Amino acid sequence: MEIDLGNVGKLIELATTPSLLLIGVGTQLRVLTNRLARIVDRTLMLEERTTVVPEKREREYQEELDVLYRRKRAIFRAIGLNSACALLMMVVIFALFIEDVTNVGLSGFIALLFIAGMLGQIASFLWFLHEILISDQALYLTIRQSPPLRRRR
Repeated sequence: MEIDLGNVGKLIELATTPSLLLIGVGTQLRVLTNRLARIVDRTLMLEERTTVVPEKREREYQEELDVLYRRKRAIFRAIGLNSACALLMMVVIFALFIEDVTNVGLSGFIALLFIAGMLGQIASFLWFLHEILISDQALYLTIRQSPPLRRRR
């Protein structure tokens, strides 16, 4: 089992694309987990308040909690798909090196892994967009239901 240094250079070149994709995946994962943390904080605060809130505000809090639960589910799905993409890209890089070292034809397998990873990333972004739309819609309804602000003179 000899490793040709010329092939290793080419192999590292091939592994650069999935590696760069991993950087983007990590960045998106950070954004998703930050949004999840904000959702969780707001949910905990509202759940704490619902125990001491007057009945007329309880419905309002419950509606907001429902929106937060929907957002949380969308973020969880996006995080799961994002993590699956990261895992698949790591397997792609691993398979590239295994293919070179063992001379086993894994090109088709590697291509399928890469395509599956990209589909996971696309689906993750779609769930992220869905969560943003839920958030935007809730904000719009909140603003519409709020009394108008008075101008200071």
